[in-house]
Amino acid sequence: MNGVYSIGLDRRFADELARGILAEHGNDPLALSDLLILLPTRRSVRALREAFLRASDGKPTILPGMAPLGDFDEGEWDTMGDQALALPPAIDPAERDALLAQLVKAFNVDGEPLAQSTAQALKLARELGRLLDELAIDGVAFDRLERLVEGNFAHHWQRTVQFLAIVGEHWPRLLAARGQIDPLERRTRSIRAQADRWRAAPPATPVIAAGSTGTQPATRELLKVIADLPNGAVVLPGLDKDMDEESWLKLDPTHPQYALRELLAALGRERQAVADWPGDGGDPARRLLLAELMRPAETSDVWSRPAEASLEHVTRADCQTSHQEALVIALALREALQTPRRTAALVTPDRDLARRVAAELRRWNIEIDDSAGEPLFDTPPATLLRCLVAAVDSGFAPVDVLALLKHPLCTLGLKRTGLLDTTRRLDRKVLRGLKPAPGIGLLRRLVETAKFGAETDRAAVADLIDRLDEATVDLARLERGSPQALLEATIAAAEKIASRETLWAGAAGEALSDALAKLGAAWQDQREVAFGEWPALLAAMLSTEILRPAYGRHPRLAIWGPLEARLQRADLLILGGLNEGSWPPSVETGPWINRPMRVALGLPQPERRIGQSAHDFAAALSAERVLLTRAERDAGAPTVPSRWLARLDALFGYEPGSAKAPPEYIQRGRRSYLAWADALDRPGQYKPVARPEPRPPVAARPTRLSVSRLEQWRRDPYGLYARSILGLDALDPLEAELGAAERGSALHDALDEFLRDHPSGLLPADALQRFEALGERHLADILAAPAERAFWWPRFRRLARWFIGTENSRRAAGARLLGSETQGSMAVGPLTIEARADRIDDNGGGAWEVIDYKTGRVPSKKELKALFAPQLLLEAAMAERGGFSAIKGKPKSVRISYWQANGLGQGGKVAEIEESDELVPAMLALVAKMADHFAREGTAYEALPWPEFGPYFNDYEHLERVAEWSTAGSGEE
Repeated sequence: MNGVYSIGLDRRFADELARGILAEHGNDPLALSDLLILLPTRRSVRALREAFLRASDGKPTILPGMAPLGDFDEGEWDTMGDQALALPPAIDPAERDALLAQLVKAFNVDGEPLAQSTAQALKLARELGRLLDELAIDGVAFDRLERLVEGNFAHHWQRTVQFLAIVGEHWPRLLAARGQIDPLERRTRSIRAQADRWRAAPPATPVIAAGSTGTQPATRELLKVIADLPNGAVVLPGLDKDMDEESWLKLDPTHPQYALRELLAALGRERQAVADWPGDGGDPARRLLLAELMRPAETSDVWSRPAEASLEHVTRADCQTSHQEALVIALALREALQTPRRTAALVTPDRDLARRVAAELRRWNIEIDDSAGEPLFDTPPATLLRCLVAAVDSGFAPVDVLALLKHPLCTLGLKRTGLLDTTRRLDRKVLRGLKPAPGIGLLRRLVETAKFGAETDRAAVADLIDRLDEATVDLARLERGSPQALLEATIAAAEKIASRETLWAGAAGEALSDALAKLGAAWQDQREVAFGEWPALLAAMLSTEILRPAYGRHPRLAIWGPLEARLQRADLLILGGLNEGSWPPSVETGPWINRPMRVALGLPQPERRIGQSAHDFAAALSAERVLLTRAERDAGAPTVPSRWLARLDALFGYEPGSAKAPPEYIQRGRRSYLAWADALDRPGQYKPVARPEPRPPVAARPTRLSVSRLEQWRRDPYGLYARSILGLDALDPLEAELGAAERGSALHDALDEFLRDHPSGLLPADALQRFEALGERHLADILAAPAERAFWWPRFRRLARWFIGTENSRRAAGARLLGSETQGSMAVGPLTIEARADRIDDNGGGAWEVIDYKTGRVPSKKELKALFAPQLLLEAAMAERGGFSAIKGKPKSVRISYWQANGLGQGGKVAEIEESDELVPAMLALVAKMADHFAREGTAYEALPWPEFGPYFNDYEHLERVAEWSTAGSGEE
C-alpha cells in the first residue's frame, strides 16, 4: 500500500483509515507495530486510536506508531535520529512575547512611540509573533522585510515597514546571541530535516501521512517524500475526483479543494491518478450535494440540484438571537444523551457561542468537554490577582475594594461568613456615595465618623481595613518596578489576601502558579514600568493562558473548533455560529502588513483561511447527523448568514423571507429544536400576582409629612409606606457622580445666597458678575471636570443673564422678596404638612407670589388639574394661613408660578399657574380627605393606583413588582 490515496468526505475518515490499515497489516501484529502514521493534530491521533479500537471490536491490539504532524515533537518520531539534537532550542513563547514587546516599546518615529503602554506593546508583540510564524511557515527570509522600505506605501505603512526592517535585522541577531530559534522555525526545520533524511535513506518500515491538506510548504515537502517512498502512502481528506475539469482549473483560495489541488501539484500527481482508499464506497448522493454546494462561482451556470433526500441527515435552525442559538444547541446535545452510547459535538469557531452553550448545559448539571479550554484569565485565582491590582491602582476606590473583599477566595485571615458580614457593613455605612479613590487613610477616618448600630460593628470594620492595609502595603508602596518585581509583590499580597493553600489549590490554582512562574522568568530582565500600567499589563500577560481541566467533563459530549474536529467522530455534529465573520472567519491581513506587502514578501493572501474553513465545513456537513445553527441578530444587530447557508438556499431554490415554504430540513428545525427552545422557559400556566396593598396599623402611619412626601403619597401610596413606615431608603450608589440633583441643589443655594445679599431694591450694576461668582463657588465640584464645565457653564451664564434681567424687571415693578428657602407648616385634620418654599415675593399691595425653581421638568397642566403636583398648591395654602413663621402677616391674595431655571433658550422661563384660586382649595380638600381615609385601619397603601401619574423616579418599583402585576390590568380608578 503506497502512493497517494483519498478518503471521500462522505466516509468516516478515521474509521476507514483504521480498517484499511488493519486489512493490510492486521494479520501480523509485529508488522503493524512497525507502521508510522502521521496525522494533522494530537486530537486526530486520539481519534485514530479510538477508530482502531472500534475496527478491532475492542480486542487487544498492538497499535502502530502515531504522531501529530501539525504539532511536531521530535521525541515522538523515533526515525528522527540525532538530527533533532543539532537544532537550537526553541524560545519559550512567553519569553518571546516579552522580548518582542521590548522592541515594540522602544521603537518610535519622530519622537512618537509606536505603543503608548507596555500592555499595548505586548499585544502588538503577539501580532508581530504571528507574522514571524507566518514567515517561518512559508520560508520567507528575514532580510526580505528590509526591502519593504522601498515600497510606495502610505505614511502610516511606511512607519510600519521601518519597524519591520529593524525587527528583520535585530530579532535574528538577538535569537542567535541567545542560541535559540522561533518555535515554528524549529518545527519547520525539523520537518525539512526529516524529509531530507528519508529522501537520502528511505525507511524500511511503512510510513503513512493521513488527513493533511499540505497548506504549509514544509509539510508539502515531507508529504512528497512520503508519497515517493517505497513503503509510503499519503491519504488525502476528501479529494473531489468527480469535479469537472473546468471547475477544477478555476478554483480560488476560498474553495475547499484549492489546497488539495496545490498539494497534488507539489506531489507531481494528477487528480485522476489518486486511488480511492480501500473500503466502503460511501454515499454518492451526499458526494453530489457537497460538490454542487461548493461549485466555483464561475461554473455555477451548470448547477444541478441534488435531490432533497440528500439533506435527510441535516436539520437547520435559524435562531433569533445568540441566546436562543445557544439554547437550541444545548437542547440538541441534551437530547443526544437520551440514547445510550450516542455521542454529540458542537463545532464552532465562535468562542462566545461555545461559552454560552456550556453555561446552558449546566441547567442539567452537564459539564461539557471544550477543546479550547477556558481562559485562565477568568478563573477565580486569576480574577483575585486582577481585583487586587485594580484596588491598589485605584487608591482603594469603593467598587474595587468591594470587588476584592467579596471575591470568593478572599479571607484576610478571617472566616468567610464573618468577612462578608463585615464587608456589607463597610459597604452600607462607609462606602456609599463616595467619589473614587479615598485611600486607606481616608477609609479609616470614615469608619471612625460613620454611624454604626454598635461599637463592635465599628471595631470589626476597622479591623477589616487594617487587615487589608497590612496585606497590600508592600504592593501599594511600589510606584514603579520591573514586571518581575511587580509580579512577585502581587503574588505576595495575594497570598495574604487569600492564603497560599487556597490560592494555588485545584486545577486553576496549579495552572496559574505554572503560568506566573513562566511569566516571571520571561520578564525578569525587562525595563521598569509605572504601577499605573501594571493592571493592564498583568491582564495582557494572562490573556493567552488557557486552562484545560483533566477530568470532570461529560464523556459523550464535546465542543471542538474546526481544526480540532478534523478526523473526529460524533453521532450528531452541530455546526454553530454559521454567520459571515465567524464561519467563515473575516479576512484580515493583521496590523503589520497589507496585501501589497504580502505579495512583495511572497506570503499567501488571508483568503486561504476561508478555503481551509470551507473544507472543514464540507467535511462536517457529511457527518451522519448534522444540525446547522445561526443567530439572525447578535447584540441587537442583524447578522449575515454564512455563504454556505446562502449557497444551500440558492441550490434548493429557497429565498428566506419569501412566501415559498422552506425546505424540509429547515422545517424540521422549526418544529423540533426551535419549538423546544421556545417552550423550555415558557410557564405552562401564567397567573400574575396581585398588586401590593399593605395595611399597616394606624399607630405606625405618619402624621407629619413634607410636601415632597405628600406628593409621593398622592402618586404612589406604597412608596410612602416603604419610605416613611418601613423606613426603607435607597442606598446611594457607589462612586456616585455629581448629577442633576446635585446641580439643582447647588443652583438653589446660589440663588438663595444672592437673594439674601440683595433682598430688595434694584440690583447693583455688577449684579451679573456677582451672581456668576456665586455660581462658580457653589458649582465648583460639579464643574471640576473639563467636560462638565464645557457643557454646563455656558448654560449657567445664560441662566444668570435671564435671572438678573427678570429680577430687575420685577423689582422695577415694585416686587420685593419676603423669604428665600423659607420653612413653613400647617395642620390639615390630624396631619401636619411641612414645606420649604424656594421663594416668596410681595408683588405690591399684599399680593404674594410663591415661586418654585425647577431645574428639570415642570409639572404639566394635566398633572396640576388632577392634583398630582401638590407642592406649590400647598405652599400657597400655607402662605394664606400664615404658615411661614419667618414672614409676618398674611396675604390678600396668592399667586403661584414655576421658574424653569435650566439655562436653555433664553436661560429660563416663568410659568404662572392661572387657575390657582380653584386648585389651592381643591388640593386642601383632597389632602383632608386623604388624611381621613388613610387614618382608617383597613385602608391600604396601594402601589401605583394611577399609573399614568406615577412618580418621576421610583426607588421602590422592584419592591412593588410592577412588571408582575401590571399584565393583569392597570387597575386605574
